[in-house]
Amino acid sequence: MIQESSAYRDFYASVIDSVGDGVVVLDCKGFPSLINPAAEEMLGISRRQAESTHCSALFRQEEILLEMVEKTATTGMIVSDHENIILKRLGHLTPVSVTTSPLVLNDGQTIGTILVLRDLTNVRELEDAVRHADRLSTIGTLAAGLAHEIKNPLGGIKGAAQLLEQDLPDDSELREYTGVMIREVQRVNRIVEELLDLATPRKLQLSPVNLHQVLGDILVLQQRATGDRNISFHQNFDPSIPAILADEALLTQLFLNLVKNAVEAATDNGNVSVVSRVWTDYSMTHKGERRSRMVAVEVSDDGPGISRENMEMLFTPFFTTKSKGTGLGLSLCQKIVSEHRGLIKIDSVSAQGTTFTVMLPLIQ
Repeated sequence: MIQESSAYRDFYASVIDSVGDGVVVLDCKGFPSLINPAAEEMLGISRRQAESTHCSALFRQEEILLEMVEKTATTGMIVSDHENIILKRLGHLTPVSVTTSPLVLNDGQTIGTILVLRDLTNVRELEDAVRHADRLSTIGTLAAGLAHEIKNPLGGIKGAAQLLEQDLPDDSELREYTGVMIREVQRVNRIVEELLDLATPRKLQLSPVNLHQVLGDILVLQQRATGDRNISFHQNFDPSIPAILADEALLTQLFLNLVKNAVEAATDNGNVSVVSRVWTDYSMTHKGERRSRMVAVEVSDDGPGISRENMEMLFTPFFTTKSKGTGLGLSLCQKIVSEHRGLIKIDSVSAQGTTFTVMLPLIQ
């Protein structure tokens, strides 16, 4: 009987240690009697240190959390907060949802409080991506109206410049100026076309797409185009990912843009890596459809990184840090991802590099 009881204790301890959410059990005096590895990581404290630390010290910067613990301990109520608690550890902020519940024995005696903490970092990032996509849609609609108005006078300017060029002698110095006018009109026209692509809804040409074939072809082409910069390309593809239902031309445009950006940002003799994997943390559900898992593609470079101020503007049309960029490339990337009902996010560390992560539904 003793061995059976010990086996059950070990089993339940293994279950709690394996849970992805943080679990902290407080005794009646407010000292932790159990803390699982996920909670150790969130709180930045080891289990041994935590056992001798009162909850008022363990959560001294989280007044709302302490109020929840006190309310549960005094009333026996289950209390939850999914919006207002941010753990502050070593300068790192982690948004969490917290639920506090009484720990009750079979005879009804309350012997402590259970805290369950869930890291909401990825959830908040995905929510920001959705809000940004909504703003981009509004900007794109406005841009489409402006683009149509611009194209007509552009055509007139270009036609007038071409007629003027035809009337000038071949050796006239003025032909240089008409040439500049025509080239600049063509450049503006390309920007207008990109704006229309950004704003105009498209009917996707869906078919089974071998994502790894698309990525592999892009890497081969980019490797040949790097010249003498000697950039190393690394790929790590999950072989279990099947062909996904997507528009192959648009996915090629999307990943070509991201890989080209990574190549431009990488240092000479630097590295660019592309990784694919099944995104196990989240799945996507649309009305009338089954829940689908997500596939994530990460495109990384070892460049100088992107400042926080610039990161907040990256997907905004016409924002660019390049001297010759139009500022529409990443906006178009986000539109393509949104059209495939996916999400795109960015992580960057100064002097260490940048990673763009594209998440797409794993629909076959």
